[in-house]
Amino acid sequence: MNSVPRKKSPRAPSVALDDAIDKAGKIYDKDRCHAAPLDGVAQHIGYKSSGNGAALSTLASLKYYGLLDRPKEGMAAVSKEYESFRFAPNDAIKRELITKWLKAPPVFAELLDKYPESLPSDATIKFDLIQKGFAPAAADVCLLVFRKSVDFARYFEQIEQSAPELADESAEPAGVDETYGNTIATPLIQPNVAVSASPASFQAAVATPLPPLQQATTMSDSVDRIPVRLAGGRRAWIEIPMPFYEADKDRLKKQIDLLITDDEESINDLL
Repeated sequence: MNSVPRKKSPRAPSVALDDAIDKAGKIYDKDRCHAAPLDGVAQHIGYKSSGNGAALSTLASLKYYGLLDRPKEGMAAVSKEYESFRFAPNDAIKRELITKWLKAPPVFAELLDKYPESLPSDATIKFDLIQKGFAPAAADVCLLVFRKSVDFARYFEQIEQSAPELADESAEPAGVDETYGNTIATPLIQPNVAVSASPASFQAAVATPLPPLQQATTMSDSVDRIPVRLAGGRRAWIEIPMPFYEADKDRLKKQIDLLITDDEESINDLL
C-alpha cells in the first residue's frame, strides 16, 4: 500500500529577523560580501557543515529575508544590503532596510498587508497560515518567528509615527489655558508630567532630578492640567503652575529638548 506523501509547507523563515541579522553579521566578519562555500558559511554561524537540516534551514531563512545571496551552486554571500545596513550613517536607513527585510518573505508580507494596523490573536494568525498550506506544527513555528520579527522591527510603531495625528475632540488644545484666558505659544512639559506606556528612555529622562529653580515652579497652589495626545493611544499631561512667567517657558522648553535628545540617543544604541 502506498503511503500518502506529506504535504510540504510554504517557504518561510525558521529564525526571527533579529537573529538572522546577527548571523549575517558573523558571516560578514569572516568573508565580507565575497562568495564562499556553503560549508564555510555554515561554520561561521556555529554549524559543522551545511549538510544538516538545521544549518540548511538557517541559511535558507537568511536568503528569504534578503540577507544572503546564492551567486552560484554551492556558494553563498552576504548581501550588499546588509553591508549598507551595517555602515548606514543614520537610523532612518537602518529602519528602512529592517522593514524591507521583514516584508521580504511573501507569507510575512501577506499577513502585514492583511492586518495593516495591528496583529490579531495567535489563533487567528495560525488559522491564516494553515489556510495558506502550512501544517499545524509548521504554522506554530512560523507564527512565533513572525511575531518576534515584527516586534524587533517595531513595525506598527513605525506605522503610527508615519500616520498624521488625528485631532482629539475630547481634549482641549495643548497650550491653551481656558481657566486663565492665557495662550501659551510653546507646548510645555512640567517636571512632574505623567506619561503612560512611554519608552524606558523617556521615563528615565522624565525621572531625572531637576535643578531647584525648576522644581520650585510646582509649589504654586493653582495648577492647570492640559492633556496632550501621543501616538499609539497614549497621553501625556502638562501641568502649568499659576502664575506662569516668560522665564518659565524658556526653562521648560529646554527640558523638552533634553528629553528628545535622550530618546534619540537611546534609539541609536538600540539599532
